[in-house]
Parts: sequence; structure tokens; C-alpha cells
Amino acid sequence: LAQASVAQGTARCPAPSPRCAAAAAAPCPPQAAMGISRDSRHKHRKTGGRRNIHQKKRKYEMGRPAALCKLGAKRVRPVRCRGGNMKYRALRVDNGNFSWGSENCAKKVRLLDVVYNATSNELVRTKTLTKNTVVQIDAQPFKQWYLKKYGVDLGKKGKGAKGKDGKDAKEGEEPEKKSRHVTFKLKYRESRQKLDPAVEEQFQSG
Repeated sequence: LAQASVAQGTARCPAPSPRCAAAAAAPCPPQAAMGISRDSRHKHRKTGGRRNIHQKKRKYEMGRPAALCKLGAKRVRPVRCRGGNMKYRALRVDNGNFSWGSENCAKKVRLLDVVYNATSNELVRTKTLTKNTVVQIDAQPFKQWYLKKYGVDLGKKGKGAKGKDGKDAKEGEEPEKKSRHVTFKLKYRESRQKLDPAVEEQFQSG
């Protein structure tokens, strides 16, 4: 069948020109994919009327697809932007900077899980990190900071929460020696400190 079609083609055009041969050899040009544009020419007017499009898309109106960063081993890609500037697009992330606002403390901690996303449960299932996502983090750096500043171990309940004294220290560990001045300073800080019970309960759970 292929040979027959070629024969028919040559019969129609007995003396093909070089331009015809080149056109037959060249493959069809790929169809241009639709780009993401941040213009407003395609929108209706405030009155509801259609708008005449008088110019094409411009490079400075270009947009890029959302990264939809997931929870996983760190994977960051550089993106060259207008003016030679660089953006660093996170595709996978497993840690981040989190701040404890009331204590004026920020730490780099591990991300453990995605708990809630108001947009969709699909984003929770796929562990997608977006703005306003509620995540579960490893609180150990904050516990260590709190113990150092207030002398209170947030991982323990009740009286055992006070710092590592001789009674609380595990076997084989020497209790941390503190001067009288430091001990009184920590007690004073703790007396003025009020911790939200809900936050304390979360610390005890891990």
C-alpha cells in the first residue's frame, strides 16, 4: 500500500521540484503548547463586555506551572528568570524553619507529616506542601531550647518536668551541674512563664 501511494504521488507530479521534495521529507511542525500568561486581555470588561485582543502575549507576562512541593528528601531546582535572576523551586522538602511566636524562638526542624489542608483532602493524601498547610513537626529542638531557658523538660509531666536533677537523671548519666545563680535565674523565669495547656500536651505527645 505504501509503494502504491508513492507511485500515485509521482504520477500526479511527473517532475517534482526540490521544494516539493523538501516539504515531503520534513515532518509536520509540532503544535505549540499553550503557555501560562498573567495578562488580563482575555478577561471581560467590568461592565461584562468582550474585549478586543489587540496584541499577542508578552514574555514579561509569562507564568510557570505550580511546583506542588511534596514531603520527601530535599530536591530543589534552579530556575533562570527575567534579568538573569534565579529562583530556587523546591520539589521535595523534609525540613523547614518554624517559629514559636509567643516565645520569640525559631528553629530548623524536620517535617514528619501533612495533617490538614483546607483546600482539599487530596493534598493531605499526597503530602503536598502549600501555603496554610497544617503539618506535624519534630519538636525536639524546641524542647531543648525550652529546657535550657526555663529548666523545664516539656517531654515529662508534673514534678518530673523540672530539669535533670540527681533523682531524675538516668543511671550512668551525671546530673548537669548549675551554679546557684543560674538555678535561681531559671526558677524566676519559670515563675513568670505561662504555657498554653494545649501546647504542653502536644509537646508531651512528641
